[in-house]
Amino acid sequence: MSNKRTEISELGEFGLIDHLNQRVKIKNTSSLKGIGDDAAVIDAVDHVKVVSTDLLLEGVHFDLAYAPLPHVGFKAVAVNVSDIAAMNAIPKQITVSIALSNRFSVEAVDALYSGINAACEHYGVDLVGGDTTASRSGLVISVTVIGEAKKEELSYRSGAQVNDILCVTGDLGAALVGLQILEREKQVFLSNPDMKPELEKYTIVTGRQLKPDARMDIIHELRELGVVPTSMMDISDGLASEIFHICKASGVGATIYEDKLPIDKQTFDTAVELNLDPITCVLNGGEDYELLFTIDQKDFAKLEKHPDIHFIGHITKAEEGKYLVTKSGTAVQIKAQGWKHF
Repeated sequence: MSNKRTEISELGEFGLIDHLNQRVKIKNTSSLKGIGDDAAVIDAVDHVKVVSTDLLLEGVHFDLAYAPLPHVGFKAVAVNVSDIAAMNAIPKQITVSIALSNRFSVEAVDALYSGINAACEHYGVDLVGGDTTASRSGLVISVTVIGEAKKEELSYRSGAQVNDILCVTGDLGAALVGLQILEREKQVFLSNPDMKPELEKYTIVTGRQLKPDARMDIIHELRELGVVPTSMMDISDGLASEIFHICKASGVGATIYEDKLPIDKQTFDTAVELNLDPITCVLNGGEDYELLFTIDQKDFAKLEKHPDIHFIGHITKAEEGKYLVTKSGTAVQIKAQGWKHF
């Protein structure tokens, strides 16, 4: 009998999640939604609790060579709040657990928590607990966020219907381009510590990488306008990847249009400077933490004039596949090539 060894990279992050989920059995009726969406959903009688957690590791998710500790703390909270936004829910509490190596001082921890506390203030959430322990290597941060919504307000990945309109907030690709600039300037500094990093003209893209902002403003506006998205996700692994998730969960296809994809001028110009295709950055760049969602056509008029919501395409039948229509009118099959964790 041979002991087969399967590399995690063969499955990838989402394949690994699917693999582990096969053995998970939901036993409690209050567990309305488990693994497979942006957050879990737990029944709380007159409303639901939504829960999500994220783990950030130094050297994998952030580099302290260019990421200030307050920014790391803010981002750790923001990426979790973004998962609650992606369910069309409101975050209420967080817990924060950290693992520290002996190179971190009390002042360094204070700097980290200044960012965490700033994010709590910004999003109106309470820090209610956590854990601290030692780390043999670098800094590890785990944040769990708890949110609330009424059942009828929730937006799952699985609700997209044929002819729904595909929407995104903000602009895309900036975080990926910002990361390339930060890495470039780090290499320049390492080769010559006397060189001052040239970051002045890249403030938008580097800011989007170092301190992303979860789009809770959009969630509150959707509430005020009486719009409940039929499906929704946040864009953490890249637009193409998230479209694939919604299509898989909803059993549908999608068509998007190149000339409708939102990209900031600084993102576009910097991508060109780095010899990157701007549209590839928009499709496959991660960590923008904007929202991708679908709406029923009857809600279009309510959002039509919103300055920060862009209508990029529509939902089709599953057998029609997933396509990008280029500016020249050519339909190109979308490939999901977002961030790979393994």
